[in-house]
Amino acid sequence: MPDLILDLWAQPGVPWLVLTVFVAGIVRGFTGFGTALIYVPIASIFLPPTVVIFTLIVMDFIGPLPLYPEALRRWNKAEVMRMVAGSVVGVTLGIWLLTKMDPYVFRWVASGLVIVALITLASGWRYHGEIGPRLPVAVGGVSGFFGGFSGIGGPPVILFYLGGQGRPETIRANILIFFLFGEIISVTNFALRGLMTWQGFTLGLTLMFPYLLGNILGGQGFKRVGEATFRPVAFVIIAAAAIIGLPLFD
Repeated sequence: MPDLILDLWAQPGVPWLVLTVFVAGIVRGFTGFGTALIYVPIASIFLPPTVVIFTLIVMDFIGPLPLYPEALRRWNKAEVMRMVAGSVVGVTLGIWLLTKMDPYVFRWVASGLVIVALITLASGWRYHGEIGPRLPVAVGGVSGFFGGFSGIGGPPVILFYLGGQGRPETIRANILIFFLFGEIISVTNFALRGLMTWQGFTLGLTLMFPYLLGNILGGQGFKRVGEATFRPVAFVIIAAAAIIGLPLFD
């Protein structure tokens, strides 16, 4: 295991990945989302698509652990579980597509999805319609599909929630718990398809520590700094990650 860790640190780009996940952790801890929007475009420069998503699953499963106890006291169980039901189908289809995708194409798709998601989020558009029992299932399915093949499953859920009248604490809790279930579904799919590797698992664990620290700092910031102040900064960071990840700059 020590030799494996040393080999990982010898790989090009690992220091950049550490910095990336630390920043992504701060954004995730504050807003409840943003990890994949920052990590995936940068990680796809250095890692194959399946390893990008697997390392994201590993660190994103463990990194936000300090945030879960409070979230479990605030989440809307019925609504989130409907989204989880849709996510089971969406994630399965998304990971199947991931295994068929060329790494170069993946980089274009990942950065492109981040840019589209960022423009949509920054535009102020939100869903303001009636929320029936079927809509959360559909949102979970779409989110799971995009999360499965690109790791970027957050925007559909974010747009769904931010237009509602729910309390910010409840919305943030719902997003965190939904993503927790999403990680469990994704790990199960990766295991069934034989896509789990020691290299990816070890790298994910290595990145977990700076990511965990970032989550803690971001969670503290949520209690002290106004969202209106932090959100523009988060958008700039996400945009920079998407632009850097484009193959144009190789």
